[in-house]
Amino acid sequence: MSTLLIRNATVLVTMAGEEIPDGGLLARDGWIEQVGPTSDLPDAADEVVDLRGHVVLPGLVNTHHHLYQTLTRVVPDAQDAALFDWLRTLYPMWARMTPDHVRVATTLGMTELALSGCTTAFDHQYLWPNGSGVDDQVAGAEPVGIRFHVSRGSMSLGESDGGLPPDEVVEDEDTILDDSRRVVERYHHPEPGSMTRVVLAPCSPFTVTPDLMAATAALARDLDVRLHTHLAETAAENEFCLERFGHRPVGFAEEMGWVGQDVWYAHAVHIDGDEIDLMAGTGTGIAHCPTSNMRLASGIPPVVTARDAGVPVGLGVDGSASNDSSHMLAEVRQALLLNRLATAPGVGDDGDRDQITARDVLGMATVGGAEVLGRDDIGSLAPGMAADLIAVGLDRIGYSGNHDPVAAVVMCAPVSVDHSWVQGRRVVAHGVAVGVDLPRLIAEHTRLTTDLVG
Repeated sequence: MSTLLIRNATVLVTMAGEEIPDGGLLARDGWIEQVGPTSDLPDAADEVVDLRGHVVLPGLVNTHHHLYQTLTRVVPDAQDAALFDWLRTLYPMWARMTPDHVRVATTLGMTELALSGCTTAFDHQYLWPNGSGVDDQVAGAEPVGIRFHVSRGSMSLGESDGGLPPDEVVEDEDTILDDSRRVVERYHHPEPGSMTRVVLAPCSPFTVTPDLMAATAALARDLDVRLHTHLAETAAENEFCLERFGHRPVGFAEEMGWVGQDVWYAHAVHIDGDEIDLMAGTGTGIAHCPTSNMRLASGIPPVVTARDAGVPVGLGVDGSASNDSSHMLAEVRQALLLNRLATAPGVGDDGDRDQITARDVLGMATVGGAEVLGRDDIGSLAPGMAADLIAVGLDRIGYSGNHDPVAAVVMCAPVSVDHSWVQGRRVVAHGVAVGVDLPRLIAEHTRLTTDLVG
């Protein structure tokens, strides 16, 4: 048994209803035993860390990403394209990926996430060219040390059958379902505190068939794992679904069995009031990806309305070819700014109402993300919760003059975290990712990036 004692934080934010000045916590064997003022905590532990001058928060939870896309940031022909043209530009590059590309991109993207405050990440990879697979992602994530919700994503509807992706990047549906079962049986660990879980995640209504959507839902429920897909990201997707299926995307998802507390959608930009009510009533969640929605000009999702209605909402950085980064604190800030714009009179779908706050978006990034991923062991700092926490130092030029340290972490320019722990184990120390040789990783990632240029 080992103990970790955090002391003297300028403020410790539990996300369970308290902000504790001069706060700290005691964790034993990776689980929090005590949270409170430093004066109420023990004096000694195996590891004692003085965090005076820091804000301490629960680790941030990323609910939607495409780690392989770190290899294709700011591709010139895709910089100014909307979603469908953006995809058509990048599919041929992604088709050249090998297992090494997938592994190294996973390590680099997860490290970038960790340095920006993320301690739990979901990734949605949906094409597996040249012998690559989920195994390569799991191997790539391991040295970083943050929790990984990996997906067995899929595409089965190629251009020749009316889908968007080229035929060379889609898979046979029996192969997809067989490998989905294999991956869950090998890598899914549902127990509290687990480091790896598996999600089944067909890409989108325009890249898979209805048969695969329905069969994947049935398999996921047989195996007791969660379901994820892109949905209602663009107006063009709504038109595609109406023409092909006779339903808008959410109605199509409902018909396929894709609603419930075990389901969450990426984006949900183009959803209406009835669809929000359906999602709230069934517990179907949203991964809100504001930077990507702005970058691709997809629209402003009605996130404030959805949250108010009871829809679970977490944050996602989305792919590093539509963000083009993997920075969680930057995404928290972007969520604040975009959703304030959405509440401005005459703008967006949310109408004129009270502005969303810095603490609201921190809630999306912590307890909201945990709810979306189906975890009750992370997202807040309280006795019985996993010791997943981050610390951000206030002694930097961008925070000088602030009057609210908690809001400063959101509203001031995004920074890297100074320290983080996952299950009480160090992930970032003094701004350095402890499990990764960063210069070597960047050099390898850069070399592999050149392989994708056609």
